[in-house]
Amino acid sequence: MKSQGLRKYGSPPFRLAVIHGGPGAPGEMKPVAEELSSGVGVLEPFQTELSIEDQVDELKDTLEKAGDIPVTLIGYSWGAWLSIIFSAIYPALVEKIVLVGSPPFREKYADQIVDARLKRLGETEGEELRSLTGRLDKSGEVGEEYLTRLGELAKKADSYDPISTGDELEDIEVQPEVYRRIWTEAREVRRSGELLELAQLVKSPVVAIHGDHDPHPAEGVREPLSQNVNDFRFILLEECGHTPWIESNARDKFYVILKSLIP
Repeated sequence: MKSQGLRKYGSPPFRLAVIHGGPGAPGEMKPVAEELSSGVGVLEPFQTELSIEDQVDELKDTLEKAGDIPVTLIGYSWGAWLSIIFSAIYPALVEKIVLVGSPPFREKYADQIVDARLKRLGETEGEELRSLTGRLDKSGEVGEEYLTRLGELAKKADSYDPISTGDELEDIEVQPEVYRRIWTEAREVRRSGELLELAQLVKSPVVAIHGDHDPHPAEGVREPLSQNVNDFRFILLEECGHTPWIESNARDKFYVILKSLIP
């Protein structure tokens, strides 16, 4: 499957954009875009560039060409960070930011993610997760199957009670090199404190929606952003993992909240 660059859902004006995670998992927010498109035009841009700066410019180009500025960004996982970074650099283009399943904004919370995942997986799958993560971090020559398998293991560890349709990966294009290059840079941006410095520049309201079963610690989002973002609100979903829209006990509440936040 080749990247399509952009998908559109619903009718103009397109004042909402869903920003996928991974990095390197374009297409994963299709279910969210489809659900929201009955009430608003939704853009699903794909991020394909190999540096954060280039992904920001790529997103700017897409939103200016296809969106009705200013837009509301719904950023999932890595897309949550990208939404914060983008909004800090181009505040006039963004009306509101909704973060879903964001990684922690301070380095001290990061180790909790791996620990939580390993506790939820058996010994064999836990070792496989460690091995795959190491290979993807060190080499850009691994195939799509490695990132796909990593996604499968992470989903198993990250979910509370997922709804399985059997086609979750059908519309996702896995991009190992994008994952490796962007995540390597992103970790350094967090470690250095630059990520929170950028968050301080965000002028639009920010709402974070986070599952209580998400291995990405909720406090790693709530604590740093409440101290560094002027207009910030945090919502914790019960019985919910990293991806709220696949959770049987949280999906409906997630969409009710999300729709209430759309201008």
